Amino acid sequence: MTEQQRGSNKKTWLGYIFLFIILIAVSVGLIYLLQYLVDSLDLPLDRYAALSYFIVFLVQVISNLALFPTGPPVATSVMIIAATQWNPILVALSASIGGTIGELSGYYVGYLGRKSPFITNTRFYEMVNHWMSKYGVWTITLLAFQPVIPFDVGGIAAGTAKMPLRKFLPALWIGKFPKYIIICYAGIGLIDFLPFM
Repeated sequence: MTEQQRGSNKKTWLGYIFLFIILIAVSVGLIYLLQYLVDSLDLPLDRYAALSYFIVFLVQVISNLALFPTGPPVATSVMIIAATQWNPILVALSASIGGTIGELSGYYVGYLGRKSPFITNTRFYEMVNHWMSKYGVWTITLLAFQPVIPFDVGGIAAGTAKMPLRKFLPALWIGKFPKYIIICYAGIGLIDFLPFM
């Protein structure tokens, strides 16, 4: 690897880290804003539980349809605020089903042979392809569980590898559901811990 390639890789990783920090800051800001709105409206929220689960589901579908990490701060914030008001396990279940359905966009981009140069021209995409050939569906589960790297790379790689949907969807959901449970409870803990929320 040349000096120029090392410098380019370092800039790429620094860019990803910077983007991750910005997404966390936006998520915390949105959680604060949504919590403030819920507290100030003082509505009888017990009547709206079914609607809230559907909204969490819908927001996750829309957020995960995008092939760029723009929607997760909004989707995560909505999920956490819903978890503070209603059953966190049911919120995580609704979110994981919606997120799994939404990730089909990346899968079909790869399956149909379309390539996103922003995603497929990266070293990480090559690593994911290698992991897919070596570990199969476990790669999808791991990528869906971890919160740092956008899952779109895994979806495109699974589609390109023509992984059957009957294997892809359960592996994806198995990774997303526990991750969303952890996010819901961590978000509730954050709101309880921080005095300004």
